[in-house]
Amino acid sequence: QVQLVESGGGLVQAGGSLGLSCAASGRTFSNYAMGWFRQAPGKEREFVAAISGSGSSTSYVDFVKGRFTISRDNAKNTVYLQMNSLNPEDTAVYYCAAGRRPFVMGSRFPDEYGYWGQGTQVTVSS
Repeated sequence: QVQLVESGGGLVQAGGSLGLSCAASGRTFSNYAMGWFRQAPGKEREFVAAISGSGSSTSYVDFVKGRFTISRDNAKNTVYLQMNSLNPEDTAVYYCAAGRRPFVMGSRFPDEYGYWGQGTQVTVSS
């Protein structure tokens, strides 16, 4: 059974930075893409970033490009999301997700992910 455990959320002022981590267990981590999504109150879950199993390919939603960086350490079975220049619109619960199929690049579609973490709250104050 795949398990994903996020950490690193919290409260930060606008313009500040936060780093999220997601530790995975239960299968060969490096074979699967990973993604980060977020859900703000009253809104649907939305794609933030994805990374391939090897870490060589990444993709981002437009509104985080240049501010957020997704990375992974396959030796530690961990994926990261470094968030800089945060603004109040970034306030949400952030979820990491593990791809369903091996050796496929991460997608922006939630259905392509088979496992989800419990979420970690990120709050950006103005």
